[in-house]
Amino acid sequence: MGTFETLKSAGVRAGDEVVVPAYGNAEVAEAVVQLRALPVFADVDADSYCVDPAAVSDVVTSRTAAVVAVHRFGRRANEAWIREVGQRHGLLVVVEEEPGADPGGVERRREHASYLDGRLSGVRTPEAAVGHTYEHYVVRVPGNGRPDRDAFVRALRAKGVMCRVPVQAPVYRMPGLRRDVFLPHTERAVDETLALPAHAGLSRRELHKVVGACNALGGLLQPAF
Repeated sequence: MGTFETLKSAGVRAGDEVVVPAYGNAEVAEAVVQLRALPVFADVDADSYCVDPAAVSDVVTSRTAAVVAVHRFGRRANEAWIREVGQRHGLLVVVEEEPGADPGGVERRREHASYLDGRLSGVRTPEAAVGHTYEHYVVRVPGNGRPDRDAFVRALRAKGVMCRVPVQAPVYRMPGLRRDVFLPHTERAVDETLALPAHAGLSRRELHKVVGACNALGGLLQPAF
């Protein structure tokens, strides 16, 4: 059952507020709009990129009916804490898998992630977490924000490393969903995150190429942590 059907069957109605992640895909917020309810954006946890339960508490009002959390990049949202927040405020809590999640090849992806974790420099590797499936291997490129990350992307692609920016903009800046808010962890994640190739079919030679290309560039950037 999709977000729209879940919320509708739970009784979310026009005028209700639904707390949604500010970082990620737009589908969740769009489902809320389809119900003529109001998506309210919560900031994300800086390590997991999933909605931060404390940020959810900050935006709950008397009109809030539900909160939707999404597991991100193979990292699990803090479901227990989110449900605790929901119980405290009397909210429906919906926790979803990331769209397009692949249940296969997990152990291989974890092996690749371990290899990259131990060899990459000049980027911030993903935080280790129990149950992480590394659906995407997402690093942060330090520096002064988007210009450095985007230059890094161009340089890697020129070396044949097919990396990609996983999230192009906060959801609250996407067409039809614009809100006058600024959420710092979301903004920084959008500016710094980069998905490196680490899928299950990658060879050790290809991983070595990723490491070599990244490390050759890493010294050009100054960390901003």
